[in-house]
Amino acid sequence: MGAASAVGLMGSLQQNGGGPDMLVVIGYPQSGIQLFRDLYGQGQGDLDVLVPDGLQDSALPQQVGNPMDNVTGTAPAAAGPNQQAFRQLYQDEYNSAPGVFTSQSYDSMAILILANAAAGENSGPAIKEQMRRIANPGGQDFGPQNFVDAVEAAANGDDINYQGASSVTDFDENGDPASAAYDVWQFAPQTDAGIEVVNTRRFESQAGGPSADDAPGGTGRTIRAGILLPETGDLGSVGTPMIRASRIPVQQVNESDLDLQVETQVEDTQTARQAALSGANALVNAGFPAISGPASSGNNIPVSSEVYIPNNVVGCSPSSTAITVSRLEDDDFVFRTAPSDLLQGRVMAQVAAERLGASSASTLFVNNDYGQQLSNQFAEAFRQDHDGSIGDQVAFNIGESSYTSVIQQALGGG
Repeated sequence: MGAASAVGLMGSLQQNGGGPDMLVVIGYPQSGIQLFRDLYGQGQGDLDVLVPDGLQDSALPQQVGNPMDNVTGTAPAAAGPNQQAFRQLYQDEYNSAPGVFTSQSYDSMAILILANAAAGENSGPAIKEQMRRIANPGGQDFGPQNFVDAVEAAANGDDINYQGASSVTDFDENGDPASAAYDVWQFAPQTDAGIEVVNTRRFESQAGGPSADDAPGGTGRTIRAGILLPETGDLGSVGTPMIRASRIPVQQVNESDLDLQVETQVEDTQTARQAALSGANALVNAGFPAISGPASSGNNIPVSSEVYIPNNVVGCSPSSTAITVSRLEDDDFVFRTAPSDLLQGRVMAQVAAERLGASSASTLFVNNDYGQQLSNQFAEAFRQDHDGSIGDQVAFNIGESSYTSVIQQALGGG
């Protein structure tokens, strides 16, 4: 039996056959396999299900043994001005299409390399001062297609504006993306990609925050940037393409004739708190002043609080979306290229009401900051913006052998 907790929210549930119109499931692929098997095993193949990016894995229908036609998803989009350049780089390197959060992973690593080149030293405090200077408006535009030129310009102390694959990669005062786009998608097992995007929704906010006025730069040195992402565990299938994307800007520099080299090291978070902390400490002890990752908010928040911030190391996550990340007392050492779930909750509520036509919903969420906060954000937006009713918000744990009981609870049967 899966451990669960339910939070009943105010508002009467508009029943459809004794249950909610739809179910929101917030989790990760490995646990999602068993959860959806149990859902379909209860005869719920016609129930509308809405999922976020954590469950955007094209292999999921095959692993579940169901085409999952009833599932609609949302995910941060690769909607930057240079997304096509990145897609070509990834395709040429790996002979496959990039996946969810791969563009954010490329951008995260690229920005850390550029900030280090501008800082002229492997120092976390020096690198953080350059993060907005090389990414926010002002200066000459560069992107993945001319990344080596961007590194050279940064090392020369020039004013540059990196324009990414995932977004324009402007940071706001919290170190979050100042602009974002979300894809609305469905599983499409019959296609090569396995995912079909049905539309994209865009948001804009204000760039800003502390930034250096100039850059010391310099060449004849080695830039050090670590990678802390999941190769195994609940997000292993998503993390592996993210690691591949993170390696591309490293290769671009190392295969060029610049008088600079980039040294990296990959540590596997295993999508587990203790492994993520151990990996982060290994990278810090190895002398990496800036690290791309972790992926999940359940790992990113403890790693940021217990490793990055006290050690003056810059962290830039490509996929941690929990609202808590924006509220960390981080002394400006924590950034991300993935947008906050403050936005995704609104997008999910809009899709639920307008695309799926739901007036009532329950949620099943992974029992961590990411799951709980996105569940709450969806529920608040669904009620306030769309006059929807929320039944139960039910938590589930990763790695349970059965999710039958929590599914029944969410659907009003337990």
